Amino acid sequence: MTGTVSGAGAGSVRRRFIAPLRGEVAPGCFAHPLFADFTAYREWMTTPEWPAIDVLNQAMPLHGPRFVAQDAALLADGLHYETRIAQGCIATREQNWHDLFNAMVWVRHPAIKRALNGQQCRHIARMGPNARNRAQQALTQFDETGVIVRVRNAALLELWDRHDWSALFEPQRWHGGDIAIAAVIGHALMEQMLVPGRLLVGKCVVVAGDDAATCVAQVAGAIAAGDLLAAAAELRPLPLAGIPGWHAGQSADFYAQADYFRPLRAGRQYPPLQGR
Repeated sequence: MTGTVSGAGAGSVRRRFIAPLRGEVAPGCFAHPLFADFTAYREWMTTPEWPAIDVLNQAMPLHGPRFVAQDAALLADGLHYETRIAQGCIATREQNWHDLFNAMVWVRHPAIKRALNGQQCRHIARMGPNARNRAQQALTQFDETGVIVRVRNAALLELWDRHDWSALFEPQRWHGGDIAIAAVIGHALMEQMLVPGRLLVGKCVVVAGDDAATCVAQVAGAIAAGDLLAAAAELRPLPLAGIPGWHAGQSADFYAQADYFRPLRAGRQYPPLQGR
């Protein structure tokens, strides 16, 4: 999906994010843990030249859609972005950070992207290309800002349920593996990480398990079956800068910033753990 969303902290003003030019991005920013799952594509992000469409396609599975340069000739087919993908073409703007990160997620997690596209197309077929329902909004939100979190200790969800952020982000829980990021899906999050210091919020699906790949496969299967992302309320917000080691200056005062580490809204309830 090619739309851009804010994904910034609670106190930010909603506006279209404009990514810095390629030459303005310090290569060191890609050492951030947000990009840990994409080290195989580091050259795509750090070399002076943008990777060509053919290079992106060489990394894709043999069977499935291919990246195609988005230009006037392509758009003249009048197809919806998602419908075009179902027909084999992922419209991709060249020399564009947002679409490069989208391509990286397609390469790294194709089952997730195919499942999202399949559900979007199902809704488009029923409602038409110009209407959007709650499920489509949830699918888009996960595609842009989604994170899959795996947990070994389901009791941690009680901390998350009541927004006890200081307890949820206790370092040993993360360093010991009781809770961890299984996959970053949201390519808009990666785009915004190009600007140092941004306080980003991931929209999360939480899965019980020890193995990241298994958790990702479970989420892909649940989306494909229509058992997940019927509404955006199924996604849990996670202030990513609170994860130990993900942001400088994680002091008690930092975690006390209520405009970022928001208190629980009255009446807000979160979905149960996936995989149990």
